[in-house]
Amino acid sequence: MPTLLELAYQAVDSKKAEDIVVLNMEGISLIADQFIICHANSERQVQAIAREVVDQAAKEGFTVKRMEGFDSGRWILVDLLDVVVHVFHKEERGFYNLEKLWGDAPLLNVANEQ
Repeated sequence: MPTLLELAYQAVDSKKAEDIVVLNMEGISLIADQFIICHANSERQVQAIAREVVDQAAKEGFTVKRMEGFDSGRWILVDLLDVVVHVFHKEERGFYNLEKLWGDAPLLNVANEQ
């Protein structure tokens, strides 16, 4: 069984999310241990990616605490407790620039662990 981080990463990747970044938030934020940040080019694809994360997490028995922003499809936050997935519309991602905001968080290379 994959870890929650691996499962969430695989879910966003399977729906063709772009520029997937994983930040190690341990010791930096009390919100979560890891953030997954990615984007898509349309509201519909942003929603499909977020839905896949929720579906896969629930299927494997992980808790989905909440999902915010689904209706607009511009920035959807999926809170899986230890992992928070941020799915942006491409235009919103550049505006909010979470990677810079959390610039002190080290990057994790989950793709090569698959």
